[in-house]
Amino acid sequence: MNTEGEGSDLPQDKTHLAARIATAVAGTDLLAITVRSDIPVGRGLGSSAALAAAAAAAAGAADPFGVAAAADGHPENAAASALGGLVVAAVLDDGPMAARLALDPGLVFVVIIPDRMLPTAEARAALPASVAHGDAAFNLGRMGLLIAGLSDVRLLVPEATADRLHQQQRSVLFPEAPGLLEGLVAAGALASCWSGAGPSLLGICDRSSAAQVRDAAEGLMHAAGVSGRSLVLEADLGGLEVDPL
Repeated sequence: MNTEGEGSDLPQDKTHLAARIATAVAGTDLLAITVRSDIPVGRGLGSSAALAAAAAAAAGAADPFGVAAAADGHPENAAASALGGLVVAAVLDDGPMAARLALDPGLVFVVIIPDRMLPTAEARAALPASVAHGDAAFNLGRMGLLIAGLSDVRLLVPEATADRLHQQQRSVLFPEAPGLLEGLVAAGALASCWSGAGPSLLGICDRSSAAQVRDAAEGLMHAAGVSGRSLVLEADLGGLEVDPL
């Protein structure tokens, strides 16, 4: 077992997620596994799902998406890794299902990646056990606006990422987040939101303004005393690819 890049301090033996996935798919532990990943671990960027999908595919799984969805517990993360682009996903009675949606090619993403980690278990513990009907309806309406805006940048408005279900609740774990999100929009992002359970934050940007938003993000982080980095990322539209030996 050999790992490189972000998360290289993870287990180097059979307990590593890639090893567990690959051995389960292949039906044997007589494998040599090398993991190279640039995805930061514990930052709400889907590193576990990406690793699970890649390990499943490398071990010969017929359905890497299904394997990754079962292992990660989040079919939307697994679908993004397996299919690429903008996806929707859910677990149905007979298993996970995913579908690709249109994504405006003019959109790019500025991501703020703090040095601090936010374990998923801790982020989940910050959420209430139930939500009000009005809050659920609020989020469903904004989700529709967000999907429309992601498919056509002309329709994307800051309110599309407004949230009542998790961002404010988790801000107790990352108090600087609300100010950083507001700052991204003030700097030119079309909308901003948490990335998954955080602490990474996303600014959804028109391609022409992404560089200035990224530069502003660096200043926002410095002013807030948040160490880390900001990047401009393109959407990966190809999804999972397996190179033959």
